[in-house]
Amino acid sequence: MPNLIVTVTQYCTPRLQWIFHAAIMVTLIACSTNTFAQQGTSRADWKAKKYPSIPDDVERTSVTIWSDGTRMAGDIYRPKKTPVGTKLPAIVFVHGTGGVKKMPWSVKLATGFAQHGYVFLNFDYRGWGESESKLLLLGEMPEPNKAGEVTVKARAIRWQMDFADQTTDIRNAIAFISGESDVDPARIGILGTSYGGGLVTWTAANDPRLKCAAVQVPGMGSHKQLPFYEKVYALMTKQARGDAEPIPFRTGAPGGKMSSYSHMRYNIAKDASFNAIKAASDVKIPMLIIDAGQEELMDITKNGGRVAEILQANGTTVKYHVIPDMGHYGVYSHRLKDALKMEIDWFDEHLAAAQNARDRK
Repeated sequence: MPNLIVTVTQYCTPRLQWIFHAAIMVTLIACSTNTFAQQGTSRADWKAKKYPSIPDDVERTSVTIWSDGTRMAGDIYRPKKTPVGTKLPAIVFVHGTGGVKKMPWSVKLATGFAQHGYVFLNFDYRGWGESESKLLLLGEMPEPNKAGEVTVKARAIRWQMDFADQTTDIRNAIAFISGESDVDPARIGILGTSYGGGLVTWTAANDPRLKCAAVQVPGMGSHKQLPFYEKVYALMTKQARGDAEPIPFRTGAPGGKMSSYSHMRYNIAKDASFNAIKAASDVKIPMLIIDAGQEELMDITKNGGRVAEILQANGTTVKYHVIPDMGHYGVYSHRLKDALKMEIDWFDEHLAAAQNARDRK
């Protein structure tokens, strides 16, 4: 029977001086991560940024992924010198708030998986990073010509935290990687971080092409109680009647602990039907959940911990691992290698198992 594996890294109290310096280091890394996300937020800015270097045994290919009529920018990482005809397992990576494919830590994840024999797809959601934007018409649409074409004045819709559209982006990314000649479409996994953890949980519950999942420091949207829905539907009414911005532009910037992501925009009216906690009940594939014991952005018992409980109760294989001496951003810095090893081990076990089961038939 599928089982729950709960592990907590052993913690030995270091010297006070070490703690002080480590805390400063993590804070600086977190700040630099957020700054990297905000230094020029246009598509042209991101296209102009240089890629972090990659190891000699990994190759990177830039690709275009169509998602509901809009082009998304993606990078595929794979091991070099793979024998012709080899079919490799693949991982689709799902970013968190403001995350894009050129961030150094996500490139390290990609190269780490490629060095262990995976094809790894790192992509930008529509309107994020290098991807093209959806458009909001700023006037009445003119009558199309015989070819169905129109010329309009429009606003580019960028940096939206839009669960509904981003689940579509993720499923199209899965579709794209499934068509790669060196990918085994029966061995596709998905990995998500932070805000992307909820997106991965929903996708794992609803996309039968996936065989294994992992999330790190996941936000699951556990705030969705009655007061939240009252706010959602009030905004939806205003948007529908033209009494509020139809898509957030001047409004919707995150505040509080998330205020460092001032270029992002929430559109909670688009998220009314998205519920990762509820979707967890339908997850049937093995799932790894890595949480931070010093998580500063959310209550892990209501996010990753809650999903682990649901999966265990339903008999789904789940491993829940808490790193007690890590804050939210530590998974991108001093604990990146630790998380990467756990994730590769997890996918090795479960995607390889899928291949072995198929070979026995």
